[in-house]
Amino acid sequence: MPGLEIKAVNDDGDIEWNGQDMGELLVRGPWIADEYYKDDRTDEAFKDGWLHTGDIVTIDEEGTIKITDRTKDLVKSGGEWISTIDLENALMAHDAVFEAAVVGVPHPEWQERPVAAVVLKPGAVVDKAELMEFLKPQFAKWWIPDDIIFMEELPKTSVGKFQKNALREKLQEHLV
Repeated sequence: MPGLEIKAVNDDGDIEWNGQDMGELLVRGPWIADEYYKDDRTDEAFKDGWLHTGDIVTIDEEGTIKITDRTKDLVKSGGEWISTIDLENALMAHDAVFEAAVVGVPHPEWQERPVAAVVLKPGAVVDKAELMEFLKPQFAKWWIPDDIIFMEELPKTSVGKFQKNALREKLQEHLV
């Protein structure tokens, strides 16, 4: 959009536009607000004229943006970012899986590690080992969840979104 600037940043600064590196999307321009109305999140969202969107993205050489996660849902393991959305989409591509949510849980060595919660389709049968094998060709070894938990249903908000904060709270002590 004319007049709009974008960039993505991570702990090391601005990311390269190579379609691989992930960082938080920042935008600025005349069409972008510079504060939230009567909201105390203004200081964390608006810095140095940039709106920090909370979206984790990759940007390719042509400027195409791919949203990979939200900052609050991202798993930071050993200094590397792991996209929960990519893991969830991969799990839900399995024929037996109805729903999947991935959250980061505290880990004594790696800061956080991903744990998946899965709801199976009615009548479907699959075990944790089969789902882990299903994920292995799609991701780096360190992206694979440390555990997969089977649940009858995932916690959801009133509009049907996964309530990851409730799931994260429930699994806080899972890997410790």
